[in-house]
Amino acid sequence: MITGTGITKVFKQRGSVLGARDVPALRGVDFAIAKGGAVSFIGESGSGKTTLGRIVAGLETHDAGEIVIDGVPMSTLSHRRRQPYFRRIQLIHQDPYSALNPTRTIHQTLEAPLRLRARQTGRPRSWVDGRAAELLAMVGIDPGYVLPRYPHQLSGGMRQRVVIARALTMDPEVLVADEAVSMIDVSLRLGILALLKDLRERLGVGVLFITHDIATARYIGDDGELYVLYRGQVVERGATEKIIADPVHPYTQSLLSAIPVLHGLERPGAERVVPREMQREGEPDGGCLFARRCPFSTERCESEMPVLTHDGGPEQETEQEHACFHPKRRSVIPVGVGE
Repeated sequence: MITGTGITKVFKQRGSVLGARDVPALRGVDFAIAKGGAVSFIGESGSGKTTLGRIVAGLETHDAGEIVIDGVPMSTLSHRRRQPYFRRIQLIHQDPYSALNPTRTIHQTLEAPLRLRARQTGRPRSWVDGRAAELLAMVGIDPGYVLPRYPHQLSGGMRQRVVIARALTMDPEVLVADEAVSMIDVSLRLGILALLKDLRERLGVGVLFITHDIATARYIGDDGELYVLYRGQVVERGATEKIIADPVHPYTQSLLSAIPVLHGLERPGAERVVPREMQREGEPDGGCLFARRCPFSTERCESEMPVLTHDGGPEQETEQEHACFHPKRRSVIPVGVGE
């Protein structure tokens, strides 16, 4: 189990026309990822999704908050002692070509981490070659064809499968997939998504899926949890199917409304929630981050920051939460994964 509490990250931007300034990337984000579970973070560009994924994978530091892995707070450990914990979490990069060393064959790419794994587990060196072939077969490509080749000799889909195989060399408990299908051909995306879903079910590995596309998040973990990020803040979270069927926050509704649906397939009575053009840039003065774009905002939204609140009263059992002063369920254009 990996949990995060109050994860906050601020980047220092220098050299701009406005001079040096702080740019908040994450604002007190809480999350939990169970082994074998599926958690998706969605939001538009700049919402903090990738920064959060890198923090979870131990590749980026955070300014405040706590990461806890299997009950151990990472802040209590030195950098060296954290490494065995973060090895349980492996990142699948967005761009499979830049993620692979172009001067190394696929065999050499997989050999280095597998030798490390062999030393850690007391396995003989002869285990390495067999395991490399096994992992490539596991991700659906022919080891005999792929192992001697360089990354530029493979298709985009093959390269992404190699990246996934390399992530599996450390026997991870969680895979962080950062826009894992956005850089490959549309015709190959479903195969990669099906592979990630299969690995989750077959190996019991958890998946943290980072995307701007609700449909892919739904495919990976229709039984999982969905976190909706806006400008570094979680504005809605809960069961994936629940949020897609009954979105409460206007930002979530606008994301669903932005999905094109063929004429005649609209749900009867469905409406589109369209954000307003933001007239003023910069940070709001203590109010809701979405207020300047929200078509339903009021004076309270401009002056007070909402926090995550359970949807419904105490007698209504639900895990769905939202950060909105005026929540309302709206029937919006549905996500048609199979259409």
